[in-house]
Amino acid sequence: MVGMLAAMSASALSPRSQGAACARSSGDACPGTLRLHQADDGALARVRIPGGILTTAQAEALYEAAGRLGDGDVHLTSRGNVQLRGLAPDCGPELAPLLAGAGLLPSERHERVRNIVASPLSGLDDRESPDLRPWLTELDRLLCRSENATALSGRFLFALDDGRGDVDALGADVTLVAHPPAGGSTALLRVGAGDTALRLPAADAPRAALLAAETFLHAARPSGAWRVKDLPDDVRDALPDRVAGQLTGAVRTVAPRPAGAVPPAPGQVPAGRRPAVALSAGVPLGRLAPAQWQSLTATARRCAGELRLTPWRGVVVPGAAPDLAPALLADLAAAGLITGPASPWTGVGACIGRPGCARSLADVRAEAAASVGPPGRLPVHWSGCERRCGHPHGEWVDVVATPGGGHRITVVRDDGPRAPVTVAPGSDSLAAAVATARTPS
Repeated sequence: MVGMLAAMSASALSPRSQGAACARSSGDACPGTLRLHQADDGALARVRIPGGILTTAQAEALYEAAGRLGDGDVHLTSRGNVQLRGLAPDCGPELAPLLAGAGLLPSERHERVRNIVASPLSGLDDRESPDLRPWLTELDRLLCRSENATALSGRFLFALDDGRGDVDALGADVTLVAHPPAGGSTALLRVGAGDTALRLPAADAPRAALLAAETFLHAARPSGAWRVKDLPDDVRDALPDRVAGQLTGAVRTVAPRPAGAVPPAPGQVPAGRRPAVALSAGVPLGRLAPAQWQSLTATARRCAGELRLTPWRGVVVPGAAPDLAPALLADLAAAGLITGPASPWTGVGACIGRPGCARSLADVRAEAAASVGPPGRLPVHWSGCERRCGHPHGEWVDVVATPGGGHRITVVRDDGPRAPVTVAPGSDSLAAAVATARTPS
């Protein structure tokens, strides 16, 4: 083992204020596979998929679980995980063994505290970037062996970035970045969303990430914070130094975080000198009907036998033969997936809305479908209430349903939200107002 460790508001979207509201004393209610959440459309299970990586056998198990026990659809989340909805409240004794048999429940005590996103194109495209699989495998193994990690909330997020800056921009609680991107001989470790980072040997990165999470847990005890951003300012700012004090050879540095995440473009991924290509497909509103999930699984079987779910509710299929790629993409497009930039669904997201969520003020998915048009420069996210579940990061258009049937549209940027535009109930200008917001001057 590498000898590194010395010791083990309603009208404006404000991440800081919303995050502080999550520091509660009532306990973590995030659902998992063993503890279901009762929604208006039935029970909900959230299946943790580290790095979003699935084998075709695991994809088949999810298909079976969704069809036999739920509403039939596979719902993707903004953390590269899967939700199963419409479940019977007493399906747990059948669901858990089904998923465990496919390797989707490696630890009963850690199944709600293993949010790990990773650069989905790592090792697949024309960039000279390292493959993050060794980091991913080791971090998941360490987490599942850590007794302390069981105290992490279901919202705590790890991100593994291959140097391209895609998941580094998500503002995870603990982020590892390959550095330099071309070789990855060292790593940058971030704790929280700031620009301070610790440089350390790449081989030590997974264990350092676990140490950072455990250090957060110790710092969070007085406040009950669930995430790094929920900590009091002075405690949060001191956290990198507390982590560095427990590492040998870590060097503190300043590494500005990327301003915005760039998800994989839909279509064939440029492969450079690699012998196989990857296929990228977007999923309208993150909801995969049974035929769409089967189409993706069948495509993966004809390639490398793997699916990579992205934090942007998309899917990457590695290992396609270049001569087969156009036909495979055509099959995915025929199934209703996004395989090119011209799709009106490009960049469109929404929470579950009515009738699935009791808090929602509108069927925002239907409203989003009625308002789709030519793709805009900014992504848009439709929310049925002020919680804005699953909203993107960076610059985006925030559409929130308001009491009485209206909507509030705000362009969110890194330097703060722009003045919102309010669309009255029943107005036929909603689609036009959203399109205008997505193409700011």
